[in-house]
Amino acid sequence: MVAIHRYTDLFRQALRIRRVEEKIIALYPQDKIQSPVHLSIGQEAVAVGVCDSLRRSDLLSTTYRGHAFYLAKGGDLNRMMAELYGRANGISGGKAGSMHLAAPEVGLMGASAVVASGVPHAVGAALAARLRKSDQVNVTVFGDGATEQGVYHESLNFAALQQLPVLFICENNELAVHAKPAQRQAYAILDHARAYGIEATHIDNGHDFVVVADRVAAAVETMRRDGRPRLLEIMTCRYREHVGPGEDFAAGYRARADIEAWRQRDPLITDRSLAERLQPDIDAEIAAAVAFAEAGEWPGPADLLSDVL
Repeated sequence: MVAIHRYTDLFRQALRIRRVEEKIIALYPQDKIQSPVHLSIGQEAVAVGVCDSLRRSDLLSTTYRGHAFYLAKGGDLNRMMAELYGRANGISGGKAGSMHLAAPEVGLMGASAVVASGVPHAVGAALAARLRKSDQVNVTVFGDGATEQGVYHESLNFAALQQLPVLFICENNELAVHAKPAQRQAYAILDHARAYGIEATHIDNGHDFVVVADRVAAAVETMRRDGRPRLLEIMTCRYREHVGPGEDFAAGYRARADIEAWRQRDPLITDRSLAERLQPDIDAEIAAAVAFAEAGEWPGPADLLSDVL
């Protein structure tokens, strides 16, 4: 019974994320969304699985493809939608948009449009946790393309050298925009992390939020005791184009069959009865968030230079 309840809870969180992003797709042609969007459709299981065992006090940094992690960590949907609309009642007063979501009240340190920039922030937060003698876990989420950045290598080295409680999560969809790993990487992500002495684990079925949640929970529980860094490489698949609401099969870098193989294992698609049962309440919440955004005021001239350092 507990297992069924847990599956349903994780399923609902993942479905909520997908329905939010499907609503964004529907709204986008109307020019109501005031920023570019990087959708996580197909990757929701990673976000809900990672966040399931995290406390509000555990800090998480994510990427510009951050809607899923913002919602899974507990960010407010109304304020997120208002931010996408560019309204003053958004998370950052309408100035940050989709690519820079943050919710410090629930431990989401923030997203960044700069590839791999959240990685050293999480390492710094882990150093602070170590100095405070806290059992806080600090998580950084990044794509496989981010592992090619120099700051990623430096961060692994420092975290290993200082033995810091940072959990590196690689959302590996095997794409950096349109480029495959064989075109970009002369190393294996797991072997590279292990070269620094960091325990690294591969999760092949990143569509299964229960598997992801169990593996992350085990890592987090151990990290709270020993305070050492770890890396999880979670294989996943984005169904939509790199940036924007559409599909991109015409670009020629992947085939529709690549996506269909994942869709056939996707619980949000295969478990239709549960999706149909949960969807009405989720859709009502999303409709209320859209109404909240559309009722919001636009930032005024006085807001132009506020919060600018």
